[in-house]
Amino acid sequence: MAAYEKRRAAAAPAAGSGLGEPARAGAAARGLGTEAEFLLQAGVTAMVREALLKVLEARPEEPVSFLADYFEKLVLSSPGAGGEAAAEPPGLPQRLARALWYVRLAHHSHRTAFNNNMGMAYECLSASGRRKRPGVDGRLYSELLRRICRPGAAPEDVVAALLQKIQCRDHEAVPFDVFRYGVLTCFVLLEFAAKAGTLYDVLDGGSGPADKRVCQAVLHTLEDALGASDFSVPIRYLEAGSKLGPDCLALAMDRALQERELSVSMSREEFVKKATALFVAKVKPID
Repeated sequence: MAAYEKRRAAAAPAAGSGLGEPARAGAAARGLGTEAEFLLQAGVTAMVREALLKVLEARPEEPVSFLADYFEKLVLSSPGAGGEAAAEPPGLPQRLARALWYVRLAHHSHRTAFNNNMGMAYECLSASGRRKRPGVDGRLYSELLRRICRPGAAPEDVVAALLQKIQCRDHEAVPFDVFRYGVLTCFVLLEFAAKAGTLYDVLDGGSGPADKRVCQAVLHTLEDALGASDFSVPIRYLEAGSKLGPDCLALAMDRALQERELSVSMSREEFVKKATALFVAKVKPID
């Protein structure tokens, strides 16, 4: 009897430690499964995957700031962000702000990312009510173009002239190809204006206003480069401007300086205005 009790006492610890381990391992496995199911059910996995894809598409200089901005926009557009009104389609200012954020994510030279973001912006502005057909109307499209050009370096009257060519009537339905053309043209205008400003900085030599004769010669050379072909793609305006080699500009500037005329100056604002006006003159209007 004593021998039997001793064997029971020796077996008890073994049962408590050896048989308990598989049970705890199974519980741990079930716990991991619950966590994975929670992430899937909450949509976190898909959300993070989409955010990472956006980072790869846009390739921003500051990925952390990009992700912070991305998730902030996601929270603002979530159903719980606006209470009872959030069940309705997002308000006009919110939709425009989100569409503007999308089109600014990637530079237009990154064509795949830019086109994808354009599709997202178009979807943001599309009508989503039961009585409305999906699509972007001319009012939203024109307002988006104005917001794109608002903080840029292009003169206001030049921007107004451009918008007259590419905007649509308020009641018109804007197809995606027209939407893309208008948005891309606005971005190219802003970049063209920035490049014109940089060119003026070279002409003035950092010593004040540039010589008007030299500026006029450069503008004529730029006009010849833009007028060499009939461009239908806005980005080609930038390509044409980049073909102004230093030899071509040097000859034009030398001829201008040899003219025996009273030397006057041209301001930076006037030069940029004249250069961007050449750009707008070549833009193909929307029928």
